[in-house]
Amino acid sequence: MTGQVDSLTEQEQQMTEEMQNQAAQALVDSREILPTVDHPDEVEPVDLKAAELYINRELSHLQFNVRVLEQTLDERHPLLERLMFLLIFSSNLDEFFEIRVADQLSQLKYGREAVGPDAMYPGKVLEKISEICHANVDRQYRILNEIMFPEMAAQGIRFLRRRDWSDEQKAWIRTYFEEKILPVISPIGLDPAHPFPRLVNKSLNFIVELEGKDAFGRETGMAIIPAPRSLPRLIRLPDELCEEGDNLIFLSSIIHEFADELFPGMTVEGCYQFRITRNADLTFDYEEVDDLARTLRGELHSRKYGDAVRLEVDNRTPQELIDFLMRECNLSDDQVYRVDGPVNLTRLMAVRDLIERKDLRWPPFSPGLPGKIKKEKEKDMFQALKTGDMLLMHPFQSFTPVIDLLRQAAKDPDVVAIKQTLYRTGDKSDIVNALVEAARNGKEVTVVIELRARFDEESNLHLASRLQEAGCLVVYGVVGYKTHAKAVLVVRQEGNKLVRYCHLGTGNYHSGTARLYTDYSYMTADNDIGEDVHKVFQQLTGMGKIQRLKKLYNAPFTLHAKMIELIQHEAKLAKSGKPGHIIVKVNGLTEPKMIRALYEASQAGVKIELIIRGMCRLRPGLKGISENITVRSVIGRFLEHTRVYYFGNNGKHEVFCASADWMERNMLNRVETGFPLTGKLADRVKRELDYYLQDNTQSWELQADGRYTLNLPEEGAEPFSAQQQLLQDFAT
Repeated sequence: MTGQVDSLTEQEQQMTEEMQNQAAQALVDSREILPTVDHPDEVEPVDLKAAELYINRELSHLQFNVRVLEQTLDERHPLLERLMFLLIFSSNLDEFFEIRVADQLSQLKYGREAVGPDAMYPGKVLEKISEICHANVDRQYRILNEIMFPEMAAQGIRFLRRRDWSDEQKAWIRTYFEEKILPVISPIGLDPAHPFPRLVNKSLNFIVELEGKDAFGRETGMAIIPAPRSLPRLIRLPDELCEEGDNLIFLSSIIHEFADELFPGMTVEGCYQFRITRNADLTFDYEEVDDLARTLRGELHSRKYGDAVRLEVDNRTPQELIDFLMRECNLSDDQVYRVDGPVNLTRLMAVRDLIERKDLRWPPFSPGLPGKIKKEKEKDMFQALKTGDMLLMHPFQSFTPVIDLLRQAAKDPDVVAIKQTLYRTGDKSDIVNALVEAARNGKEVTVVIELRARFDEESNLHLASRLQEAGCLVVYGVVGYKTHAKAVLVVRQEGNKLVRYCHLGTGNYHSGTARLYTDYSYMTADNDIGEDVHKVFQQLTGMGKIQRLKKLYNAPFTLHAKMIELIQHEAKLAKSGKPGHIIVKVNGLTEPKMIRALYEASQAGVKIELIIRGMCRLRPGLKGISENITVRSVIGRFLEHTRVYYFGNNGKHEVFCASADWMERNMLNRVETGFPLTGKLADRVKRELDYYLQDNTQSWELQADGRYTLNLPEEGAEPFSAQQQLLQDFAT
């Protein structure tokens, strides 16, 4: 969080230093939370459960969001992509408040305070969250107003304020208001018959001060204007009304300008935008659920109207109006965020669709294909897999072979059955279309859909209905355990035997995310793996005892124990004087037993290199405990999503890919799969892990006190980006 790239302008460097001092204070001062542990040279027993050895997961999660915000200042990124990072920070923070802050508040509200291995109680966590979020939200808006808007204006992209409108533009905007906004907007005067409305989560609203009486003689003095969610938050002005370039106006500016016309005969003394963020987590008692889909449909509506957890207001809003909103939302002052700009920055992502400026976006690329399926005669996926296993790394390599496997299976008269897990995919995807076609062609199609994929529940309910209507057998997994495994099983009649073809992945079956997230896809006709995948589906769709698997490891049964065993094996090697080496690349590391095992391995002398994108409870670099552990996070063009586990095993390395992060929920409360890679595929994965360990442009190093610093090339060294190298290796 404290490092900076060389290409920052002097203005950006000055702003960054000034604002980061404040933004990082809660983390630097967190010695009260994360005290430095230093031990004398002589060996002393160390309690590896001690609270000071663990970083709070919520604060660690926040630091990931800060690293995302940092990308806005990196001039090596194209200008509009820098803007996207600034907006992604808002989107991430929305979810953080909806889920994680909401959980901490619920614990306080219901007296169910729980502490993790860091021993921080919710009250203290919320205090630190408030410090960090206020500092970084202020910083975000200063970056937007003082850096991004001026730099975009210099490129001909202007966000016009009301004071900048010409007479011709104002006339056009008035017509737009009268034709597009006025017919759908519904202002609400506040009086005993119209109490403060229950406003939708994250919706744009305005609080209005009024002078005068309405048609019925009422003099309330106050009203609320909810902005219809169907209206775009950004409107592009016609080119003929503007100078060259792209000229945009905010919906909020239009409503401000014409608010008087919503209250005829009255005077608008002030109009101020605000937004309420609510608890959006879905919770219900599984023991009381007899129909998960029906229960979930009932709960989805409540997500829009949960308890308020944050209030964002225009910083010009008078304090008495803020006090009024705080009372109505039952919020305290530390839950209020006064911002200098639009309160709903996430909706500015519409810029991508309104502006055609390829020179200000990432350069396009074409994902590569493995050599064996580039040849016309070998595009048959079944034939290709008979010649050997296939490993793809998205988005550098195409997701198309995964889709082709299912498309061919749907049409192939020899395919008798298809089984697949779906977590996030969308009900109109090519994969779903293939499953529907397969069912209509008479195949036995079984789909395990995880209805509780957060914020995709409604989409998955629609998906389930579509598949059922096509004749697929749809199963909702196991109550109480999210099905997060990514697996496809195709059963094909070949001669007098059935042959299984499988796909296992680290990411979702979603073509869109396959272009944005880094993930591995492994396809194989290996008989043992096919049998293992078959058993996993049996566990999900039927009932019975745990079945022993030959090559796969699955949560919540064997994956966690196997990883602990492999960590301990590296420690034994180190203790016997042999090299011990572990590399783990996951999105989160929070599971206490695994962290303790890593601490013990470090104490034994194992070299441990962790590539953790987001939350990490482990603290590296502690003398006598974790001095052999490094932790880095890579933030770049693509969202890092691969889950890879590497164990040196004294030169006979063992490599696994998986759907699971090293977190409690993945290892103990979800259905996950981990699969081994061997030979050339394992060697390739190790080489690609090394890319991430070499990265000196987009990687951030976790320090012992909980802060992150950006890795920069040493003097005389060449800049190296893992993602850029992978693009060079695979894409065109």
